[in-house]
Amino acid sequence: MQPFDFQPSTRVVFGENTLDQLGSLVEELAGDRVLIVTDPGIVKVGIVERAIQSLKKKSLDAFVFDGVAENPTTRHVENGVRFAVETASAAKPINLIIGLGGGSAMDCAKGINFLLTNGGVMEDYWGMDKAPKPMLPAIGIPTTAGTGSEAQSFALIAQEKTHIKMACGDKKARFRTVILDPVLTQSVPRHVAAATGIDAISHAIESYVTTRRNPISQMFAREAWRLLEEGFEITLSHPENAKARSQMLLGAHLAGAAIENSMLGAAHACANPLTANYGIAHGVAVGLMLPHVIRFNNQVVEGFYQELQPSKPLHERITELKTAAALPERLRDFQIDSEDLPQLAKQAAKQWTGKFNPRPVSETELLQLYKATY
Repeated sequence: MQPFDFQPSTRVVFGENTLDQLGSLVEELAGDRVLIVTDPGIVKVGIVERAIQSLKKKSLDAFVFDGVAENPTTRHVENGVRFAVETASAAKPINLIIGLGGGSAMDCAKGINFLLTNGGVMEDYWGMDKAPKPMLPAIGIPTTAGTGSEAQSFALIAQEKTHIKMACGDKKARFRTVILDPVLTQSVPRHVAAATGIDAISHAIESYVTTRRNPISQMFAREAWRLLEEGFEITLSHPENAKARSQMLLGAHLAGAAIENSMLGAAHACANPLTANYGIAHGVAVGLMLPHVIRFNNQVVEGFYQELQPSKPLHERITELKTAAALPERLRDFQIDSEDLPQLAKQAAKQWTGKFNPRPVSETELLQLYKATY
């Protein structure tokens, strides 16, 4: 059994309408001037207003930055920092940050926290534990069952010009409190629920078999897979099913906690260049690659896959779930030229997640995976 270092530090508040506890939870962290980092869609459906009302009940000041977009870049983070600085006064600066929305909002909130407290640019924090100064307390509130960013100390921020995703990690960037309110996922469109759901499923599967896996990460990943595999199809066909939505939200969080302790693998390494070059939604891109990565890894971790799915090959079950979600199967469906695959493999080989894949991958193996998916 490999040594590991498990350092839990996040309070998780789970249940329907737990968003209403936000004011009290902010107060417990001594916040009174709060920056809410979100996107226009979350504002439109009224979730931000619910959050503000909870804060107002405790006489707390809230300032909303809704300039987050999918796959946030350094520009989004810098705009958020500028908003926070211009909103605050020297006497009463922002003293708590809330990430409210999907993974993009929560990643952006963490990125803003880095720069607001430590200065510089996001590239300064590319890697782990690069922030020398304390960071502001923060609360993460996911509105999709997907990335599990609320359970992680990493902010995934893309460079504005190159679209290369930087993993900027620091335990000080973790959310001190997480609110998991299944009611908030009711308004998610079906195609978004499909993409974010398969992303969460991929997190459970990949984190279960990485080279950095340990008993803690596998415990999280196993339970995440159980909840997600059971709830995924139900939430797509019956979005009003409260139990299934709860399973998906908690499962996504536990999968995120598994990532925090074991990282990811080749499916994510291959997915990032697809998003950067062709604008394919992250969850869709991961879903494209996942069955083929599972088959590729079978040579070394088939026993682990059987633990998750004993009744049939795991890649077959993933294909069934993707079919139920109407997710695409082939890269050619996105007008990707086969001549582009070697360049994609070159980019995938530079992704940090591929380093933890249980079966080693280089440009050669990654090109094989792209060809299998084509």
